[in-house]
Amino acid sequence: MSRQQRLRSSSGYYHIMLRGNERKNIFNSDGDKQRFLEILFEKKQEGRFHMHAFCLMDNHIHLMISEGSEDIAKVMKRITVSYVYYFNKKYKRVGHLFQDRYKSEVVEQDSYVLSLARYIHQNPVKAGMVKRPDDYKWSSYNSYLNKDNYYRRMLDTDIVLGLFAIDREVAVEEYIKFMNEESQERFIDLQEEAMIMEEEAIELWEKMLLERGFENNEKMKIPDSWIIEFKEQTNLSLRKIAAITGLNKDKLNKILK
Repeated sequence: MSRQQRLRSSSGYYHIMLRGNERKNIFNSDGDKQRFLEILFEKKQEGRFHMHAFCLMDNHIHLMISEGSEDIAKVMKRITVSYVYYFNKKYKRVGHLFQDRYKSEVVEQDSYVLSLARYIHQNPVKAGMVKRPDDYKWSSYNSYLNKDNYYRRMLDTDIVLGLFAIDREVAVEEYIKFMNEESQERFIDLQEEAMIMEEEAIELWEKMLLERGFENNEKMKIPDSWIIEFKEQTNLSLRKIAAITGLNKDKLNKILK
């Protein structure tokens, strides 16, 4: 079956998602995340593309970028080839790191730009990793607040902030309010992926229990290490993990901190 042709954005803006092959981690340490961001900065030179938002999770990545001198396919090939080379060499491995091609959505309207930035920055919050977007180190959220932030050098913040106000201080205040509001946005392609992932996650949990001689209806204690492993492989929210495993969300929060 031939691959479906990607939609081209008339505005040049895209939402990009990269996921680890077989839901596995693409970052094993903070050093790996740092190296990925360095690669983004390197490949961004000479105006090849513009970066507006990013969030690095353990097994997937969200980016909002716009095209510069190169089209999006060339940009993503440059980035992924460089990172896979680094990762495979560091961990003495071979083979694919990312799942298939990157996923992309076109961004055509100003309102969608803002909604997408919020969606990306709230990823760690919805995953139960932090309480607020500014608590998470590996996203572009804080780069909008502080011009001296280390990652600010790779970001083009004027587009997002300019949609709030001309004055930067006013724009940042409005940005903070908007980014911390409850996000209700739906992103069709990613939502469909999430639904598939949840079904696969249920199968994965049942398989883990079966292989380890544990029946789901037994009352014996499930080891914390199983929960951590399940979280790492699926990256589901606390709410969904609680629904699948039958465990209390507060207990899960303590285990996964």
